[in-house]
Amino acid sequence: MTFRRATGLVAYLKDLGISHVYASPIFTATKGSTHGYDVTDANEIDPVLGGRKAFDAFVDALQQGGLGLIVDIVPNHMAASVENPWWRDVLQRGSKSAYACHFDIDWSRKLTLPQLGKPFEEALAAGEFEVLCEPDNGLVQLAYFDHRFPLSDESVWEVLAQTAADARLLQAFSRDAVRMKALLEAQHWQLLQWKDAADNLSYRRFFEVAGLVGMRVEDERVFEETHRLIIELVRSGQVQGLRVDHIDGLADPKTYLGRLRQATGPDIFIVVEKILGRGEALSVDWPISGTTGYEFICAISDLFIAEDGLHKIDMAYRPIGTEHAEFATGLRSAKLLMVERNFAGEMARLTGLVLSIFSDFSEADLSAALRELLVAFPVYRTYGYGGALSSEDEAVLCDAIKDAQSRLPHTSALSAIATLLRGDIAGALALEFRTRFQQLSGPVMAKAVEDTLFYRYNCLIASNEVGGDPTAVPGGVAAFHHFMADRLQRQPQGLSATATHDTKRGEDGRVRLYSLTQHPEIWTAGVARWCSMNMGFRSELADGSAPEPNVEWMLYQALAGIWLEYAGEAERGDLRDRFKAYALKAIREAKLRTDWMDGDPVYEKAILNYIEQLLSPDNGVFMNDFGKTLQPFIDNGYLNSLSQLLIKLTVPGIPDIYQGNEGLDFSMVDPDNRRPVVYGQADTPNKHWAASLKRRIMRGVLRHREDHPRLFDEGSYVPLEVTGARANNLVAFARILEGEIAVTIVPRLVDAANFGSGFWKDTAVIMPLKPDQQMHDLLTGNPRPMSAIPVAQLFADHPVAFLVGST
Repeated sequence: MTFRRATGLVAYLKDLGISHVYASPIFTATKGSTHGYDVTDANEIDPVLGGRKAFDAFVDALQQGGLGLIVDIVPNHMAASVENPWWRDVLQRGSKSAYACHFDIDWSRKLTLPQLGKPFEEALAAGEFEVLCEPDNGLVQLAYFDHRFPLSDESVWEVLAQTAADARLLQAFSRDAVRMKALLEAQHWQLLQWKDAADNLSYRRFFEVAGLVGMRVEDERVFEETHRLIIELVRSGQVQGLRVDHIDGLADPKTYLGRLRQATGPDIFIVVEKILGRGEALSVDWPISGTTGYEFICAISDLFIAEDGLHKIDMAYRPIGTEHAEFATGLRSAKLLMVERNFAGEMARLTGLVLSIFSDFSEADLSAALRELLVAFPVYRTYGYGGALSSEDEAVLCDAIKDAQSRLPHTSALSAIATLLRGDIAGALALEFRTRFQQLSGPVMAKAVEDTLFYRYNCLIASNEVGGDPTAVPGGVAAFHHFMADRLQRQPQGLSATATHDTKRGEDGRVRLYSLTQHPEIWTAGVARWCSMNMGFRSELADGSAPEPNVEWMLYQALAGIWLEYAGEAERGDLRDRFKAYALKAIREAKLRTDWMDGDPVYEKAILNYIEQLLSPDNGVFMNDFGKTLQPFIDNGYLNSLSQLLIKLTVPGIPDIYQGNEGLDFSMVDPDNRRPVVYGQADTPNKHWAASLKRRIMRGVLRHREDHPRLFDEGSYVPLEVTGARANNLVAFARILEGEIAVTIVPRLVDAANFGSGFWKDTAVIMPLKPDQQMHDLLTGNPRPMSAIPVAQLFADHPVAFLVGST
C-alpha cells in the first residue's frame, strides 16, 4: 500500500465516516519488508512507499478531506541489517562506533551474528565465505551467499595489502581457510549458526527475532536521534496521533512516554500496544490516551460465549486434548520451554548478573529461582526502573514470589532477587538486572501463551486471542457493563479493537466460533462424525497418528471459522491453500511434534496431505455434511458480527476499524490477515446481506459520532433495564450527555432461525427518557417515543437497533 494508492482511498474512507487513517510504520525498512516494523532509517520516509513527496501529497489529501493521521512508531527495535547504516557502522567499528550505544549490545564480548545455516567451522571448511571487492565503490566485504558483512578498517587494509583488490588474488585468499579464519577472528563480530541465537546472542532482540535489535531509547541522545523525523511531522501538523509499538520492550516506559509527550505536546493522541491481563489496569501515570485495545476483545467474549455451552465443549474436549486440556499445566510447560530453551541466552545473562551481586548463592540456586519466578509471573511485566515499585506492581511481585517459593521452599534466593526487583539495592549491576528481568518476563509470557499454548490448548480456539484467558468463565452482560464503566473512567479514548494485524483470527470468524457454545452437542457430534468420515486420510507415523486427535479437533474449528457458504472451485482452492498455510504455522507454533527451530518434514507433510484430501472435490460427502451442520452457526455468527460492531462503535473508547473490516472478515492469523484488501467489496451484489448491512451500520453510526463528538467522548455509560422472558438475550445501554442520548440495543446468544417476534415474547427495554424527549432508530428512521420499547417491535426490520434523540 503506497502513499499514492492510499491517497486514492481518502474519499472512500471519508464517506465511510472514518476520522483518522491509522498507518503501520512509514519509515524506511529492509528491502522487501511486508510490514515496516524492521526499520533501517527512522528519519527517512520509505522510498518504496513513495518517499516524502508522496507522503506530503497523501497528508494534503487527508487534510482536504477532514481526516487525520495516526502513525505507528517502533521505539523498541530496528533491523539488525547492513541496510541499516547505524548497524553497518557498528559492524565495521565495533564498540568505537558512534552508534555502539544506540543498540542494546553486550560489549563485554564480540557482537554475534546468527546468520549461518550450519556451524561456523563447517561453513569455513565448505568454502562458503568469500572476500569481495565491489566494482562500483571499491568496498571490500565478506560474502556469505546473499549476505554481505563489512570488515573492520584494519582488516580491509590487511586484505588489500595481500591482494591489491585483484579478483584472482581475492579468490585465492578466500579459498585459504587459515587466512579466512584469521580474517574473521579479527572482526568486531562473529558469525554463528542461526539455531544458536537462543543460547548465544550478544544483543537484545525483539522476542525471538534475531533480525530485530533492541534500542536503548532510555538514553536521551538515542531517543532524540530515533525520533527526530516523527517529532517534526507531529509539530508540523501532518501527524495527529502515535501508536507506540511494544511498549513493554522498553527499559523505562514511563520516562519514555513522558519524553515523547513533552516532545509532541499535550494534545497529540498517543496509544500504546500493551496487553493487559484480566483485572490488570493501565498505569495511571503514563501520559497517554490508552491502549490499542486487545482487552476490548476479551470483554466482547463475555457477551457471546455461553457459559453452559462452553462447559459442555470443555467436557467433550478433555479426553481428546488429554494432557493439553489442562490450561494451567500447559502454561507452566510452555513457560518452562521458553525459559530453558528459547530464551536460554537471556536467562544465562540474568543469572550471571545476579550471581555477581549475590556471590554467596550457587549459580544453580539462582538459576532455579529465576526460572520459577519467570514462570510464576501472572502478567507481562512490572515497571520499576529508578524508583520503588507501584503498589500494583508490588502486589504482582508478591504473588509471583509466593508461587515460586512454593516450588522452591528451601531457598532464600527468591527473596534476594525480590530485593533487586523492588529497587532496594543500588548500583549499575542491580539496575541492569532489574531492567533486563522486566524486559524478559514479557517475551516469556507472550511466546509461551500467544505463540505456543494457544496452539496446544484447543478447547474453543476463538478464546485463544491476544490478551485472552480461555479458561475464564464468561461474565455475561453484568461483567461487560462493569468493564465499560471502568473503561470510561480509565481510558475513555483508548482504542476499541476487534481485529489487528496480530490477532489470531478475523473479527467475524471469531464471533462465528463463539456461537459453537450455543449448540455444543451439535458441534461436538459433528466433530466426532467428521473424524470418523475422514480417518482414512490420517497417516500412521512412528510417533503416532497425524493429525493426532487434539490437532484434528483444532482443524475443524479453524475450518469452521473461514468456511465459505457459496463458493466455486476457484474459491475453494484458495481456501484450501490458505488453510494449509495456517495449519503448518499452527503445528509449528505448538512446538510439539514439529517446530520452527527443528522441524519434522514427515509429520508436516502428513498434516498437509490430510487437509488436501479433506478439502478435495472428491470429498464432497464430508463437505456437504460440514456445510449443512455449520449453517446455523454461520447464521448466528452474522448476528454476533452486527451486535459486536454496533457495540464497538458506541461504547466508551475509539472504534478501531481494521483494513477491510467494513465488510466481513474471516481471515486467520498472519500472514493471512495481511492479504491485500479490495476496498468497496462490501457493496458488490454477490456479497452476503450481512456484509452490506455491516457497512451501512458502520457508515451511519460513525457519521453520527462525527456530528456528536462530545456525546461519545464524554457521555456517561448507562446500562439499561431489560424486562421479560428474554432479558438475558439482550445488551442495552445508553450514552448520555446533557440533552443528548444514544441507545444501543443488540441481541446475544440468539438463534437466527428463532429471531422472529415470537422469540422475544414480552421482552422490553426501559428507556431513560424525559417527558419531552423524542427518539428515532438511526438505522431505520422509525420513531421510538415509548418509555418501554417491546423488543419484538424494535427488531422487526433490523437485527440491531441504535436509537438517538435530544431534548
